[in-house]
Amino acid sequence: MASTARLQAPIGQRALFITTLAVPLTGWTVHALALHRKLAAARRDPLTGLLGRDGFTTRARQITDRYGDSALVVLVDLDHFKQINDGPGGHAAGDRVLAATATRLTAWAGSRGAVGRLGGDEFAVAARIGPARRELRLAQLTKLLAQPVQVEDGVLVDVAASIGAASPDGLGTTDLSVLQRAADAAMYAGKHTSRAVLATPQHATVPSINGRRAGRPGTDSLGRAA
Repeated sequence: MASTARLQAPIGQRALFITTLAVPLTGWTVHALALHRKLAAARRDPLTGLLGRDGFTTRARQITDRYGDSALVVLVDLDHFKQINDGPGGHAAGDRVLAATATRLTAWAGSRGAVGRLGGDEFAVAARIGPARRELRLAQLTKLLAQPVQVEDGVLVDVAASIGAASPDGLGTTDLSVLQRAADAAMYAGKHTSRAVLATPQHATVPSINGRRAGRPGTDSLGRAA
């Protein structure tokens, strides 16, 4: 009996020691999970719910690395968006248009695609779309983004978008920065033409600052910040 008592004492002490450690560890685990959720939320654009620039970059790289030549990177700019913001509906109408664009891009990209709002009225998509389907899918996207958006009081606002796309097989690389730079140049080449432009290797040679075509609004400040 004495030996049994002596054995139970150390076991009880060890259990108490483990329990004492577990309490702060459990607290840190809960804290870490909460922090993770906050960080994940911070990577989302609050207006559209889309990924922010950093979150999109991470996810897009995963897509291009995984799918290679079957990946497609798309950049989208809304045309005449300032006129919508400055119109009768004001910024509320602009917000509706941005939110509607986000919903349409998300539906087009599918559950395995990545959609981000890079800033203002600029969006980006990375998705698995093979060479045989690209032309058709990009035409579908052009039509989808050109549908009027209903704002307050049932008013319909006409919208349109400029679209540029780039693929690893077309450029010979899966480097996301190169793909985005080429897609940006292709998008500018097709500005206000109501058609999506698929980048060629020549588009990748257009001078850029931080992945944006040189001379594009915002590039000068980005360059100074860099």
